[in-house]
Amino acid sequence: MPRKSTKKDIVVAGNEALDDRKKEILLTIIKLYLETGEPVGSRTISKKLGMTLSSATIRNEMSDLEEEGYIVKPHTSAGRIPSDKGYRLYVNNLIKEKDDEIKSIKTEMNARVDKLEDMLKVVVKTIAANTNYAAMIAGPSVNNSKIKYVQLSNLEKYKVLVVLVAEGNVVKTSIVELDKVIDAKEILDLSMTLNNILSGVRVSDIRGDKVTKEVEKLKKNKKEIKVIIDHIEDVFEEKSDFDNILTYGSNNFFKYKEFAESGNVGSLVEAFEQKKELAKIVDKANADSEETGLRVYIGEESSVNAMKDCSIVTANCDFGNGMRGTIGVVGPKRMDYEKVLKTIKNTMQNISKELED
Repeated sequence: MPRKSTKKDIVVAGNEALDDRKKEILLTIIKLYLETGEPVGSRTISKKLGMTLSSATIRNEMSDLEEEGYIVKPHTSAGRIPSDKGYRLYVNNLIKEKDDEIKSIKTEMNARVDKLEDMLKVVVKTIAANTNYAAMIAGPSVNNSKIKYVQLSNLEKYKVLVVLVAEGNVVKTSIVELDKVIDAKEILDLSMTLNNILSGVRVSDIRGDKVTKEVEKLKKNKKEIKVIIDHIEDVFEEKSDFDNILTYGSNNFFKYKEFAESGNVGSLVEAFEQKKELAKIVDKANADSEETGLRVYIGEESSVNAMKDCSIVTANCDFGNGMRGTIGVVGPKRMDYEKVLKTIKNTMQNISKELED
């Protein structure tokens, strides 16, 4: 008579169940086999787990796992390798762990993003009011974030779910279609390969020389890896570079006679409000300084034609968790630089304090 499943049992399919010890031994066999490609024996498992269990006890558990179809004996050696059923349990377990982690990250991320967006709206208005110039603030840019890990899961024939987590707990999910059916073991191989190549790489460098060279070294699944990497970059490119820029105070341009007399104030306001030119300023500020990013661009130094009669002060701002943004103030060349720099400094301190609360 089959025993009843306890809370510690892991239900796999139908009425079958694995207790914690069997599950731990099975997952150890799978991980060791993925690492070495060699059948795994009881003594190796015992050393790996550091358990008080004897090799004989582990062998008995392995026999049960073999009877239940989770592992198989490839030849006369004492070692075992995972079966398709074993791989399925491993993948399901891995997916559940990552799903739980991603749900937690999304909850934390959404709360943080909501708080950050609300705060930045107040910040940009405050800067404009305190300086009497136009103010901008670029929120965290995903392109500057580093990739933390990639998770792949089978969906249906030819289709694979890609979950990517970047710094700042940015989570992207999408579906990629491949030219061939990928089984459970290949999904694991692809995931491991992608993580080895992409972990720690900035989103903006996904198609860089370093990644390209690593992909070219591959002897297996090179085509599939290329397709997935291209797909990942396409997903990040869906959002415009200037969608995350907030602006306020363009009406302040009309307060200064040099702008009104030049006849270009309309073009200046338009360039500021459309944000496309501001994205160029943000990119330039990020490229010119890796640290605080505190820069002053006078006249044509900004390379923005519509703002050739302006001075622009920018500073990089750290939002934590690998997220960075840029604060900017745009005004006449005769702006009160001391006041603007002081305002930006105080703003950055206030942002840091607010995010710590």
